[in-house]
Parts: sequence; structure tokens; C-alpha cells
Amino acid sequence: MFSSYLEIIDDCDNFPFIDLSSTPSNEPPSPHIYYALILPGNDATAHGYIHPSVVEAMPWTEDFRVSEPGQRPRRVTLLDSSAGADTAAACNAAFLRQVQAAREKDVFRALSAKRIDEHFRVMGVHYPPLRKVTTTATSAASPPPSREDAAGRVQLPRSATALFGIANRGAHMNVYTRDAVTGEIRMWIPRRSAHLRTWPGKLDNSVAGGVRAEESPLECITHEADEEASLDPEFVRREVRPCGAVTYVSVSGEGSGGEHGLICPDVLYTYDLEVPATTVLAPQDDEVEAFHLWDMARVKAALFAGEFKTNCNIVLIDFFVRHGVITEDNIATGPGGDDYLEILRRLRRKLPVPTSPSFAAATETGAGGGIAV
Repeated sequence: MFSSYLEIIDDCDNFPFIDLSSTPSNEPPSPHIYYALILPGNDATAHGYIHPSVVEAMPWTEDFRVSEPGQRPRRVTLLDSSAGADTAAACNAAFLRQVQAAREKDVFRALSAKRIDEHFRVMGVHYPPLRKVTTTATSAASPPPSREDAAGRVQLPRSATALFGIANRGAHMNVYTRDAVTGEIRMWIPRRSAHLRTWPGKLDNSVAGGVRAEESPLECITHEADEEASLDPEFVRREVRPCGAVTYVSVSGEGSGGEHGLICPDVLYTYDLEVPATTVLAPQDDEVEAFHLWDMARVKAALFAGEFKTNCNIVLIDFFVRHGVITEDNIATGPGGDDYLEILRRLRRKLPVPTSPSFAAATETGAGGGIAV
């Protein structure tokens, strides 16, 4: 299916390399027109880019102000109903009300699940926590603030993140063992269950999951390793090796479980875990069909055959670079081939939205635009 590593990366990192900050001011027939998601504050930093089809279909609540037709730049602005008294709580409540309104109207496939799912944070914003968490009893009319509100985080249901075009956080871990004689790496590869809403039946990284709003990437990978692969949490915390992150900007499509054509910036924090040859990974929940222990040749064959979930390909290529499976000396170069340095560059794309509150007001354009991780 694929003929080069760069082609595999292109399949995931498939949003055009344009300056997204200019798209709210673009005019037809430009194919790139978006609304900037603006949060309360003193600047016009875009924390997401919303497709016009979403803006048109969304039953907007009074918590949001949408630019009038003809107004440029196009913006969807979240209003602070607390007038600065508790901005994080106001934002979080506004997102919840908006998602619930859209669910009730049944206008988006992404929100068709009946349950309210886990929450993801908006990475590039943090408001001063103005309320204190207390363990003392309070009346129902005056509940204590949630951990998220108290921490100043802004968050929204995971299923809605692509609709608002915000950057998501994920944590992916490669679990492998080495042959005692040859030193050859063999990697544990799971196949996703056929009933999953997203990417059913595809191969996956050894352990992976979305990072919830209230947790760190390491906390995520630790509990996912237990739930998905029956790995002891204490062993994982002690032995896992953080390896940085990969970043990309994709366009939602087949396998996403939601609307197509939406911009999806992502940060995947990567981890390696070498385990003894006697360790056997086994699913503990119903998200994994089975685990396979494959050598690098078999993993590479599956990679080029398109058997993996799309973003897992980038994590595997990053692992290949880190462990010398891909080097300047062993890849095919030239037309139709690969470029080692281009592979390295493409694994860490500059994102079009801030990924840290410290840099939320910064502007940096260029290939992909945005803030570097």
C-alpha cells in the first residue's frame, strides 16, 4: 500500500502546510476557510479552528458569539459568564451546555453516543484558580469547585474536540523484548477489537490512550497499560522510558468515528518499555482482540501494508529512528524514496494552536504555523 516512510507520514499528517492563522479571513473560492475559536482573555489567540460546516450546523447557545456573515476574521468567541470571577469554570460549563445542545439536536455523528464521555483539556490556556477546593460539607446550592475548575483548566468532552478543532493529547507506548542471543527486537502488537467506534480491527501501538484533562501523559500510559495489556502499574512506572513526543495535523476521515474534513492537531507523548522475554501481554478489557509478538520485519511489513491505525504509524517510525531500524544509511533515497532528515522533521510538526499557556499569546507562522512542541 505504501512505498516510503514519508508516504506513510503523509497519510496521517495530511493537513496542508498552510498558515492557518490567515484562514478566518480567506474568501471563496479558497478551499481553506475556518473560524478561529477564541477563549476569554486579552488577546485574539486561536485555540482551535472550526470548519464552516460545523459553525452552520451547531445550535449555538448564548455562551458563544459567532461572527456575522461578512465579518472578518471569522470567529467563534466563548463568553465569560463569570465576568472574570471564575473563568475556567465558566468555560467548562459553557462547553458542556454547547455539547449537550448539539446532542439533543442530533446534528453531529461524533456526538451520537448517549453517554457524556471523558474530558480533554485545551492545552494552550490556563486561568488563575480563584476558588479553593474544600473537603468540608457544602449545600447543594453551593457545591465545591471541581478539581478541573480549581486548577484553572479549560476542558470539553473528548467527542467534541474535533468539532472545535483543538489540539488533543495522547500517550503511546512501545513494549518490546530482545532476543538473549542476537539482541533482535521483538515488539508486542495488539489488534483493536472489531466493535470499537474508531479504527475497528486495525493494529495499534502496544499501549495507547487519550490523556484525560486531569491527568499527565505518564498517568495515562500507566493505567492504560494495566487495562489494555495487564502490565503491573508499579513495574511500568519504574521501568518505562519517556521518549518525547510526535506531532501532526490530520483531517478527520474514515475510522475517526465522526464528521469528515475537520482539522485535528495532535500531540502524542511517546514511551518505550523493554520487558523480559517471559512477560506476556494480554488484554484485560474489551478494546483489544489479541496481542502478537513480532520481529521488526513483520512489524515493518504490516506498517507498509497499511494495517495500523493511522497515527500509530508515526509512533512506530519514531521508534524505528530511535532504535536504528531507520538510518541515513539504510533507507532508499531519491524520487519515490525517502529522505532521512525530512522524516525527522515531519515527525514533529509545528502545530497551529498553542500547546502551552506560557506561549498562548505568541505567534509563529511558517510550515504548519503555530507553536512548536
